[in-house]
Amino acid sequence: MAGRRARTGRGWDASPPRTGDAADPPRPRRGGRGAESPDDEQSSTPRDESELAREICLRQLAVRPRTRAELAGALAKRGISEEVSAEVLDRYDEVGIIDDAAFARAWVSSRHSGRGLARRALANELRRKGVDGEVATEALGELDEETEAETARALVERKLRTARGEPDAVFRRLVGMLARKGYPPGVAIRAVKEALAAQSAEAAEFAEQIDADALADAEGELERDSR
Repeated sequence: MAGRRARTGRGWDASPPRTGDAADPPRPRRGGRGAESPDDEQSSTPRDESELAREICLRQLAVRPRTRAELAGALAKRGISEEVSAEVLDRYDEVGIIDDAAFARAWVSSRHSGRGLARRALANELRRKGVDGEVATEALGELDEETEAETARALVERKLRTARGEPDAVFRRLVGMLARKGYPPGVAIRAVKEALAAQSAEAAEFAEQIDADALADAEGELERDSR
């Protein structure tokens, strides 16, 4: 009958009949397991290996300059193939983003002026960073013996301002400090002797008794025997 509402098992249903319900596809719920979004589709697409390699290199270089060997090591740790790594690094070499020679020169200048490191210590650092031997030698050649001796003397004078103890104990500590920074025995002993001679009468008297050449030869022999 017109105007009468159909009765269902759950009561009276007053809503009008819907058309096309059977043909309408189910709408996926947001956040449901079966739902897919453009972000999901994009994240499932594998990234280009070269693009990833370049991104890794640029992040490394944003912190500080790197050698080619350092960047190659970072790429290997992230699983970049040797072929792609070589391709990306070769390109960076071509455009000057990687320059081991410039890196070595800057490293020598910075570490010598900032930390007072001598050529031997600097050579060890450059080797650990993968700098080629010839490239390192060329960079270290810009640090001459006179500059190295002046830096050693400046380091000793700065330490003497706060040094405490008998002259012989101070002498040993300062020579050891210079040795750890890579200074040869002769340079270290002479620098400390000269600084002590200018410090006080007692220190000067002790310094007069030091045979720098003999001590340097003895220290050199000890170093050769320990290798």
